[in-house]
Amino acid sequence: MKYNNVYWSKTALDLDTTTADVLAIGDSWFWYPFPGGSLINRIGDLVARLDHNILVAGNNGAEAYDYVKGKYKRQVAELLRLYGSSASAVLISGGGNDFAGLNDLRPMLKADCGGCTSAEGCFVPGDDEGTIEWLMHRIYENHALLISRALYVMPPTGRVLLHSYDYAIPDGRGVFGGAGWLKPALDVAQVPAALQADCIRVIVDYAFSVFQRLAAGAPDRIVLVDSRGTLSPDDWANELHPRSSGFHKIADQRWQPVLQGLGLC
Repeated sequence: MKYNNVYWSKTALDLDTTTADVLAIGDSWFWYPFPGGSLINRIGDLVARLDHNILVAGNNGAEAYDYVKGKYKRQVAELLRLYGSSASAVLISGGGNDFAGLNDLRPMLKADCGGCTSAEGCFVPGDDEGTIEWLMHRIYENHALLISRALYVMPPTGRVLLHSYDYAIPDGRGVFGGAGWLKPALDVAQVPAALQADCIRVIVDYAFSVFQRLAAGAPDRIVLVDSRGTLSPDDWANELHPRSSGFHKIADQRWQPVLQGLGLC
C-alpha cells in the first residue's frame, strides 16, 4: 500500500525499487484508512518537495507498548535495522490509544464523578495501576525505549519527531456509527456533561507534558510538534480522528514549520 512517496509496507517500497529515509512509527494518525488519508499523507506531500520517501510501521489501534514489547515490536525493529542508519528522521505517533476506550479511560476516573466541580477532581489520585499517573508513566517508559532504539541506529544528524494530539471532543461518535472511545467511559463514571471536554483536555495536556520531558532529555535530537488547539469542532470526523482537512490543517500549521527548520521540506 502506498500514497505517492508514503509506503505502508516494505513490499510496496521494493516494488518501486526505491528506499526510504524518513521512517514513521504510528497509530491511526499515520494509518487512518478513509478517503483523504491520515496525517502522514500530508506530511508525505510536504517532504516530497525535497524527494524524501516515508516508510510507515505500526497500525490502527496501536499503543505505545506495541512498538517496543507488543505486536509491532518485530516490525519496528526490522524497520530500524534496515533503514535506521540512513534515516533523516523518525516520526512517532503514539499514546492516544493508551488512554482511549472504556478499559483504559474508565479506571482513571472516580467511581462517581457526579459531584465533581472540576475536571481534575474527576481523576483517581495517586499512582496505582490504572490511574492517569500510572498510565502516563507507562507511555513515558515505552516512548523512551522506542526513542533510544531509534537514536542508537540513526546518524548524528537524524532527528526523532514526536507529536501531541489535539483536544478531541467526547461526543460519542465512533467509526461507521459505532460507539466512541471517550464518552462511554465518561458517562459510566457520571462525569457531568459540562466537565467531559475538560477531562479530555486534562489527559491531552498531561500526555503533552510527558512528550516535553522526553524531548528535554535530548533537545538536539528530539523535536516535539505541538498539535493542541489547532482544530475546530468541525474538523473532527469522530472522537479520535480529524477529517482529512483537519489532518491537513495540523500538518500545514504545526508540522510544516518544524520540517522546514530541520531541512526536510
